[in-house]
Amino acid sequence: MTTPDWDGNLMAGPLSELFALDVTAAVVRCRGCGSATEVATLRVYGPDPGLVGRCPGCDDVLLRVVRTPDAVWLDLGGVTSLRVPAELPGPSA
Repeated sequence: MTTPDWDGNLMAGPLSELFALDVTAAVVRCRGCGSATEVATLRVYGPDPGLVGRCPGCDDVLLRVVRTPDAVWLDLGGVTSLRVPAELPGPSA
């Protein structure tokens, strides 16, 4: 296995086209080893033909993001869950 070119923060741009939040802070659970990790800590390979995010624990493929001329494809096949931190309500005005 080669060394990744980037970390999971590289997925922020492509994933922002699908989610209206910062997905790099989301926590994914690996289907292979069961570890939970933030998207920002994934080992990312790419960019062509798309980005592949691998588990930093066991190196299984967790997610793939591919942009075509007319769509963005997201494969979460290696993830058992995606937990997004909820914003806490601010103080009342």
